[in-house]
Amino acid sequence: MAQLFGKYEIFGIVQASTSKISQEVERLDPNYLINANEDELVRSIASEIQFDIPTLDIDSAQIADSHETKVEMGPSIYNGWQSGYVKGIKITIVVPFEGDTDFFFVKPSTFTFGGESPDDVRVGSDELELIYVRTDNNADAVKRSYESYLGTLKQNLASLRETANRFNSGLENQVRELIQRRKTILATQGKMVNDLGLPIKRRQGVPTTYAVPVKKRSPKIARPAASSAASTPEPLLEMQEYENILMIMRNMVRVMEQSPRAFDEMGEEDLRTHFLFQLNGQYEGRASGETFNFQGKTDILIREGDRNVFIAECKFWRGEQQFFETIDQLLSYLSWRDTKAAVVIFNRNANFTEVLHKIEKSVPKHSNYKRTLGKTEESQFRYIFQQSGDQNREITLSVLAFDVPTATHRSK
Repeated sequence: MAQLFGKYEIFGIVQASTSKISQEVERLDPNYLINANEDELVRSIASEIQFDIPTLDIDSAQIADSHETKVEMGPSIYNGWQSGYVKGIKITIVVPFEGDTDFFFVKPSTFTFGGESPDDVRVGSDELELIYVRTDNNADAVKRSYESYLGTLKQNLASLRETANRFNSGLENQVRELIQRRKTILATQGKMVNDLGLPIKRRQGVPTTYAVPVKKRSPKIARPAASSAASTPEPLLEMQEYENILMIMRNMVRVMEQSPRAFDEMGEEDLRTHFLFQLNGQYEGRASGETFNFQGKTDILIREGDRNVFIAECKFWRGEQQFFETIDQLLSYLSWRDTKAAVVIFNRNANFTEVLHKIEKSVPKHSNYKRTLGKTEESQFRYIFQQSGDQNREITLSVLAFDVPTATHRSK
């Protein structure tokens, strides 16, 4: 008979699984780790490690078998102290379940004893076999034992599920932290090699990185491994710097909102110039406007050396179709290496609440849209888009909408 909930301790399973996360990340090939989509990699590793506590499908339980059997009787006064066999019935009840069978052998933090156990329990890949042997043909006794044992099973599984939910809820964050930590280590190792000042003999499978010189404020650059072919690694703008750039733009708009008369007659180009002035104050003149990139000119571009680290397009709101055209225009500017971008929408003389509603409703319709990351503020949205022609290459796209009313609009 299988002894359920008694072979392993749940806290030992938690510790072993936590160690397994680190092992899974450490065994990843460096090139694969750097080049794989981080969100998808995190979800993949987490799905392999997360706890899947069995869920019993009691409503689908059924009698799988019943047949006559011989039941051994030990010596007693009733049979003259002789061993022997009597006729009986063997009933097998199967209870389907979904989940990881191993957890039937894990002792929960709160363990429930009791319940009338079957004569035998067997754990299959997707069902439990509860076996009862009776010589008295007492159906009520079998039913009573069956229901009692199911109650014990459900309580122990519920306790395991409580622990599993706590573990699973933090799993993706643990995986992401370890992935990012290892990426940082790989980047540091690459910088050390680069700092030796000697030419590197390129060979397949060796990660290469480079450092950006630190000045007044320089974007923090994550340094990915090179592809299998020898190439210069491209810088990727880390989320912290991406957020800093967007914060500068938000602060500039708040100035516009607080002093609207100064911006009454400004067009897109003039408003863009004010953004560039503020960005260049922190990024050492790296921000430029109307710069040729890939297939056209982009409104705001921050470069590090000969690489783009941030691209934005600024437009007044003129309806959903023009908004989609702006997104298409921005995407056409992005090369394969560009991963972070923004669309800045200025609203004049229109109901701003309706504009925000239309933006939020429209974006998921775009053919390059993959998923929504949420709002960073009431009028600012964050999405993941795919590169045109490459669904595995993802772009972080922020849509920032600002209300910049004219004097006529303010007087209404």
